[in-house]
Amino acid sequence: MLYHGAMQHFPFITLDVFTTTRFGGNPLAVFPDARGLTGAQMQTIAREFNLSETSFVLPPQDPAHTAQVRIFTPAREMPFAGHPNVGTGWALADRARDGVLLFEEIAGLVEVRITRDAAGALESATIAAPQPLSLAESFTPAEVAPMASLAAADIITSAHAPLRASVGNPFILAEVSPEALARAAPDIAASRVLIDSRPELAGRTGLYLYAHDGARLRTRMFAPPLGVLEDPATGSAATPLAALLLHLSGADHGAWDMLQGVEMGRPSLLRTTARRTADGIRATVGGACVEVMRGSLAIEAG
Repeated sequence: MLYHGAMQHFPFITLDVFTTTRFGGNPLAVFPDARGLTGAQMQTIAREFNLSETSFVLPPQDPAHTAQVRIFTPAREMPFAGHPNVGTGWALADRARDGVLLFEEIAGLVEVRITRDAAGALESATIAAPQPLSLAESFTPAEVAPMASLAAADIITSAHAPLRASVGNPFILAEVSPEALARAAPDIAASRVLIDSRPELAGRTGLYLYAHDGARLRTRMFAPPLGVLEDPATGSAATPLAALLLHLSGADHGAWDMLQGVEMGRPSLLRTTARRTADGIRATVGGACVEVMRGSLAIEAG
């Protein structure tokens, strides 16, 4: 950290995550050394950047781990999130031990695996979600559809009803047709109606829509309660979706490519896997990143 007069300067970088093309993917701001910032300041900074998430890196509580990572949307702190871990892992790749980083987060320990090409250039960062799949309450199509400006008939229930699933961060997962996915739009008022009617949601749940598109999936995520109308790439929603699909299939393992952010002009490719383990279904998500900016943010000292 650098100091100048009464101001304290905190370096940051921004990256586009889940893409190999600058200005694609999901943008992320990373503060590689957030020592000296309070939680309230981190929240204010995340609101200033106004990205879907901003991550702050602190020393680990356990020296065997790489770092403690705190993740904020413009509205609140998150227990776990996908693209911030992939992007933060990419930014901290030089700290990896044998290609692995271990991040301490509210939801648990997050493993980030770094891969490089033959020349040593970064290729991908893949995270293992901190928890096995957990399935909570289900919803009727009539409850969920208005959140995305859709009709109840647009929700496909042949495989499963809309339901809340988590591997560290809960989302409502719902299947729709490709046509319905294309015309979906977040409805803030309808989202608030559902959140207020279900206290167990605690205002923290986004809606993840998906549609089958040949061998891959197309997805979109709306989360007005989190301060994010729509997200270009949501690893913490893609992972429970992969785990749910494996759960429904009855297979031992599987892999799915998910394309998100197309409707926002920020196409993002999320590569997911899921496998059955002794403690449940575990999932991973990974992809590439592109660094975009470097700078520092000034905070009044003291």
